[in-house]
Amino acid sequence: MSHPEAEGAPLAPGLYVVATPIGNLRDITLRALDVLAAVDLVLCEDTRVGARLLAAHGIAARLARYDDHAGPDARPRILQRLTAGARVALTSDAGTPLISDPGYRLVREAAGLGIAVFPIPGPSASLAALSVSGLPTDRFLFAGFPPARSAARRAMLEELAGVRSTLVFYESGPRLAESLADMAAVLGPREAVVARELTKLYETVLRGTLADLAADPRLAGPKGEIVVLVGPPAERIASAGEIDAALTEAVERLGSAAGAAEVARGLGLKRRDLYTRALKLKGDG
Repeated sequence: MSHPEAEGAPLAPGLYVVATPIGNLRDITLRALDVLAAVDLVLCEDTRVGARLLAAHGIAARLARYDDHAGPDARPRILQRLTAGARVALTSDAGTPLISDPGYRLVREAAGLGIAVFPIPGPSASLAALSVSGLPTDRFLFAGFPPARSAARRAMLEELAGVRSTLVFYESGPRLAESLADMAAVLGPREAVVARELTKLYETVLRGTLADLAADPRLAGPKGEIVVLVGPPAERIASAGEIDAALTEAVERLGSAAGAAEVARGLGLKRRDLYTRALKLKGDG
């Protein structure tokens, strides 16, 4: 694929996937501004949000709505324009398009038709949060939004419990406390970070164990965009004293079986062995 922006040449036809600010409107690249000013059409989740961004940078452009609801009807018309040689920018309300945002089907169908698709990289809430989390960054898994219902959420977390990577989630304010409580119950005593309102006036980054964050009154009903990051299972071998202390605390809260399971997930140990140990600590074995 040739470079879409040779110096002095008009912008090449194709679909441009353009990252936009997650909060601070100055967090946009010069290249993104050039592309938004040159395309024939800018697709936005919410045209009001897109209009504010473009107005802040003195750009006049034709805008059209493209989200999960408008997508099925709008997509054929957009693809027709792209096939005819149009230059179209795809944006989200905040951050990099397609990261828990609409656009996957448009990109897939455009590529399938041989239409050039160009990434215009920039802000991403998940990467911004990861960069300041203090959690391991050599391997991470972006898991998007957990299910809204606790049973489904816990089932999802069970699937991820053995992944030896930092886990990255998006979550809404009203569900945050319940989601953190489920993470503490399923994933055990892991390090975690909650980052909210990144790059905005009330930017907040809170660190602690999952249980600590679940009980933090500051997170009882926060507003704004929220990223939750959970550290991987412990890599080091815990001492016998540390294991016994963790078991004692977990068993008091959850009972022998559930407590042993929580500590096993958190420390990467066998649940059967910890259950036997928990019974001995209680004097039942």
